[in-house]
Amino acid sequence: MSFRIERIERIIEKEVSSILLQESKNHLLKFISITKCSLTSDGSLATIWYTILGDQSEIEATKKALLDAKGFIRSMLAKRLDTKKTPDLRFKYDESLANGKHIEDILREIKAKEQNNN
Repeated sequence: MSFRIERIERIIEKEVSSILLQESKNHLLKFISITKCSLTSDGSLATIWYTILGDQSEIEATKKALLDAKGFIRSMLAKRLDTKKTPDLRFKYDESLANGKHIEDILREIKAKEQNNN
């Protein structure tokens, strides 16, 4: 992967986070953490992974809010990026945080059972 693509990915992560926090009118979008951005080699598509703290209904509501705000986010990003064209945006929920918490809970359970047996 080229240094240029990696640099643009980092800029997109930072700028999308900033747009969501400062420019968004939807309160749900202010609590999103952008975890990663992956840009295609031609720069036409940016996949942005995000996470939130909440239950499944809040995750679904946030997903819908992101879809509704995608055009706004892209237009704001276009003003901030120094590129010929602004990539199309695709948002994906990053499940790694939730998976990590689930594993941590399982390990805590095992440890508690071992302590009770001793």
